[in-house]
Amino acid sequence: MGPMEEKVESLFRVDRVVQPTAETKAAAYIQDYEAAYKKSIADPEAFWSTVAKELEWFTPWQRVLEWNYPWAKWFVGATCNISYNCLDRQVKTWRKNKVAVIWVGEQGEERIFTYGELFRQVCRCANALKALGLRKGDRVTIYLPKIPEQIVAMLACARLGVIHSVVYSGFSAPALESRIQDAESRVVITADVGYDRGKVINLKSVVDQAVANCRSVERVVVVRREPSSPALSAPKELDWHDWLDKEKAVCAAEPLDAEAPLYILYTSGTTGKPKGVVHVHGGYMVGTYITTKYVFDLKEEDVYFCVADPGWVTGHSYIVYGPLLNGATILTAEGKPDYPNPGRWWHLIERYGVSIFYTTPTGIRLLMRYGEEWPKKYDLSTLRVLGTVGEPINPEAWEWYHRVTGGTKPIMDTWWQTETGMIMVTPLPCVPLKPGSATRPFLGVEADVVDRAGKSLPANAGGFAVITKPWPAMMRTIYKDPDRYQVYWNTIPNCYTAGDVCRKDEDGYLWFMGRADDVIKVAGNRIGTAEVESALVSHPAVAEAAVIGKPHKTAGEAIKAFVILKQGQQESQDLIKSMKDQVLKELGKIAVPQEIEVVSSLPKTRSGKIMRRVLKAKELGQDPGDISTLEE
Repeated sequence: MGPMEEKVESLFRVDRVVQPTAETKAAAYIQDYEAAYKKSIADPEAFWSTVAKELEWFTPWQRVLEWNYPWAKWFVGATCNISYNCLDRQVKTWRKNKVAVIWVGEQGEERIFTYGELFRQVCRCANALKALGLRKGDRVTIYLPKIPEQIVAMLACARLGVIHSVVYSGFSAPALESRIQDAESRVVITADVGYDRGKVINLKSVVDQAVANCRSVERVVVVRREPSSPALSAPKELDWHDWLDKEKAVCAAEPLDAEAPLYILYTSGTTGKPKGVVHVHGGYMVGTYITTKYVFDLKEEDVYFCVADPGWVTGHSYIVYGPLLNGATILTAEGKPDYPNPGRWWHLIERYGVSIFYTTPTGIRLLMRYGEEWPKKYDLSTLRVLGTVGEPINPEAWEWYHRVTGGTKPIMDTWWQTETGMIMVTPLPCVPLKPGSATRPFLGVEADVVDRAGKSLPANAGGFAVITKPWPAMMRTIYKDPDRYQVYWNTIPNCYTAGDVCRKDEDGYLWFMGRADDVIKVAGNRIGTAEVESALVSHPAVAEAAVIGKPHKTAGEAIKAFVILKQGQQESQDLIKSMKDQVLKELGKIAVPQEIEVVSSLPKTRSGKIMRRVLKAKELGQDPGDISTLEE
């Protein structure tokens, strides 16, 4: 979790408060956050039990929560199936002919699935998995580009109680191999190719290299997208379409214990091997269902567009499971936000009448580089609710996002993690917003900012973000490594430690300041990276920034910044000086970078988080550790 000895200085202040419109407030499921939150915390088990009753269970629970610190079981004794709740529950109603998924390929091709059609495809896939001898508890690795088969395969595994491990299709062969080996997967589902900015990426050759050393793999199923793809070698390799075609379109969902594992998702460790985070059917289903509904104020007529990839937890929770549990219409699109041009996302919003749009601060900052002309070309009037996820959003990017989408749409700045499974700190549409703050904990969630000993800190003192009580969608363990799981709960006594630094303002709003590992110590002051980066990005020439600490003889550490300039800006000594002046004005002398280097790109994970430790390792000539999640 990194150094956690002292408090963190918080230098940043934002005074602007954006009130929800009367229309937004009137439409929201929750119209009084304070009252709803108070009630949910007074009796969290009653709150979660009421939510769970909105879903379908094969047998009811005897107890809502069994808590043996740090191990939790939720909905004890109940049986359920998340795939049943996503599909069967919908096809029993008028929703069977409602559009479930709209998929758009990189070249603009389109595929549309109603709930009825998605149900039939998932059942065929589940029957095909059964025919290979897969049973409850077996593992399947899914290494697919962002195509509908990814969603089908996930739901088919869940239907049988087979545990899926989705690996993002940008990973290298060694990274894929280590994840297959750890999960001991019997089947790998992949595609011949993926597409990226017009280039054809050969995925099958990556899988060939990876499975050569994986004895557990019995079959490789391939979705063929290119007519010229090499022939598959029988009997080990199967063509997806042939594999599914002969199967029946009905397959009963397996009744599973609420604590039955649903998936393993590998998340990178700062060093060492990736961690296999385990989520289960019951609690995860309840958490993702209600956060999707309340945070995005999801209604029947909405078209919901989340730009994530199901290879990451945002895709699991807020493309696949959360929205389908709510019977939503989901838009998902292959490709990058600025290919074939920076109007890509805005064009999709206009074309499909998107009303809810969930993206990343990194994506917003990328589009900021191209100016406001691009969003202005499109009709974005259908948008109703916006969201961000992945990193703290700096106020400058928040204001830009708010402005270019019409200036009235609420932005749900969500904080959560692979390990938490669901959104933990977030506004609801009825909550007044402060640009750059994730605001308050979600209903039923108790969050705090504490010192190393677990003591609550006063307003505006920087400390460590913690969750003080269990919640249904929490991870249950790290696969094959329970000791590593316990570290999350034992770093600070009686708390789940998120590894992020944070401050809570006088209104109880939470301001995330970056990872505890990334905190910079300057002359005895511990400064969060997010604040310095926000100050830099508030400069009119700067599109993106990342800062690190470098050893310094007298100050302990000095701040070095890496910045990407907006289109049309040129590097000069005057520009560097004005950037330093901007930080001086925003945060004060202590936070001014000693060095500023202009760069063309920053090392990011494929889910959009800046990897500051890679910048630091390169700067100091050190080993960067596990870089399997790196985009470039």
